[in-house]
Amino acid sequence: MAKDSRGSAYTQPADFRPVRTLLPYLWPKKNTSVKTRVIIAASFVVISKIATIWIPIFYKKAVNLIGEGVDLHFRLVIFFLLAYGTSRALSIIFLELKDFLFAKVEHRAIRLIATKVFDHLHRLSLQFHFDRKTGSLVRSLERGTKAIEDFFRYSTFSIIPTALEVCIAVLTITYLYGFAIGGLTALNIILYVYYTLKVTQARAKFLRRMHDAENQTGHRAVESLLNYETVKYFGNESLERARFEKAQLHYEKSAVHNKVGLSVLNTGQGVIISLGLMGLMSLFALKIKEGVFTVGDLVLINVYLLQLYVPLNMLGFAYREIKRSLIEMAAMFSLFDALPDIKDQADCADLVFKGGNVTFDRVSFSYGAGRDVLKDVSFDVPSGKKVALVGGSGSGKTTLSRLLFRFYDPLSGTVQIDGQNIKNVRQDSVRQMIGIVPQDTILFNESIFYNIQYGNIQATEADVHRVAKAAKIHDFILSLPEGYDTVVGERGVKLSGGEKQRVAIARTLLKKPKIFLFDEATSALDTHTEKALQENLNEISKGCTTLAIAHRLSTIVDAHKIIVLDKGRIVEEGSHHSLLKKKGYYAALWEKQSRKANENP
Repeated sequence: MAKDSRGSAYTQPADFRPVRTLLPYLWPKKNTSVKTRVIIAASFVVISKIATIWIPIFYKKAVNLIGEGVDLHFRLVIFFLLAYGTSRALSIIFLELKDFLFAKVEHRAIRLIATKVFDHLHRLSLQFHFDRKTGSLVRSLERGTKAIEDFFRYSTFSIIPTALEVCIAVLTITYLYGFAIGGLTALNIILYVYYTLKVTQARAKFLRRMHDAENQTGHRAVESLLNYETVKYFGNESLERARFEKAQLHYEKSAVHNKVGLSVLNTGQGVIISLGLMGLMSLFALKIKEGVFTVGDLVLINVYLLQLYVPLNMLGFAYREIKRSLIEMAAMFSLFDALPDIKDQADCADLVFKGGNVTFDRVSFSYGAGRDVLKDVSFDVPSGKKVALVGGSGSGKTTLSRLLFRFYDPLSGTVQIDGQNIKNVRQDSVRQMIGIVPQDTILFNESIFYNIQYGNIQATEADVHRVAKAAKIHDFILSLPEGYDTVVGERGVKLSGGEKQRVAIARTLLKKPKIFLFDEATSALDTHTEKALQENLNEISKGCTTLAIAHRLSTIVDAHKIIVLDKGRIVEEGSHHSLLKKKGYYAALWEKQSRKANENP
């Protein structure tokens, strides 16, 4: 009978637009090898189904000969039994050969599509990823690629072969026994298919509820376990258990309704099969009594029907899975509708480095209505000099760094490097020139060596060790049992904040950028280590254009110029000593930090 499934997203009516997107990968214009595989695989399906149709015919011949009980027919009996077995074997062999040939086509298509979607996601703008949850994007990609595999399995391996087999079988029965028998057989099959599809559609809502409840249960479990310490801090284990049990209760109710629906489907299918068999068997029994048909004919029609109902039992399940696959493929393909906000101009050239002079000229920027972040900001970072940005939270410091990397374009004004508007050159060439050590360091769940080498994947082991020493992290790494092969965990969770920051510094040094951008580069370090590393960074970036975003003012006292931001505007600028003499915003901030440092030496 019909098999059950937990189902998936039935959030919209399925259409066949995803199939049109899929077809070029199944029938690529310039790939004869793939086309040949598709043609041969389709031929094997036809051969397999023809062999399947001959199975009952050979079986009928053998039964009739056995029934006659004549010794002379013994060799023919053996022949037809062998032919029966051979036909059954050939039907299986050619289906397996089809799977063997088509597997390459199928998984090639999955690989190419998944890679194209993944590449597209990386090309989308930063704002897209801020607006969308990473988890939902990953699930769309995972479910979409799995949906392609399921679509192939249930369409090319189930629905299409079954439909072909049914058509050939009905035509064969009509040819052998006339239109009346053929029509009754077709009517029984049509009734079976209609009932299966209608009940399956009715069950879809319960499957959708199961899917939603399953997602909610998983979300509750993951969120609670990720925040294990918080749960313990506040003693809220009973609250978490109650919330989890509530989600499980929703799943339980939906699952019960789904099981009841499955029972209704199976019962109805069984009744339709039984009625069809009884009707046709009774008719054939009368014909046998009249001498029109033989016992072999009765066996043949019985085998045909049972042989057809086996794949038809899977019809409801296959139909539901195809609908789900189309919906999830559509969700993945819809990601192609999202276009990057930041695009290179047609035929634009690479940035030409001439020293690294950075200019922000009357730059204004907003993240949306009512969220003006920068207002008419203008300043220069001369080639080979260090300029620092200071200011309170939300003053626009980090936004300036994102504009420099061209993650966004200004609403007005320009960002220039060596006199070239970065909107007029290739993004990749701009980003290749700049090395950043961010305040919030994110590492891959790989080895320390991998995370440092990520700055330049062509770097040698000696290069990695060299920059690790410069970042004051080499000795620490060697003290670990697995040294540079130590895996750092999700987002670098196995390392302290200071250790992660030093790995990030090493990674940036390995890139050998022309322009350095330090965003609170040493904020996670203790005072002693910060001072030693700051001296090292100053030495490494000496002669390079450097833009430093600082919270601890002690790290930027040597800056060529300090830009003081407040509410998106420049309120002061000058050297450390000149700003102290002004006794303004910067001087007040310096005094506050100095007093705090003296209170907590």
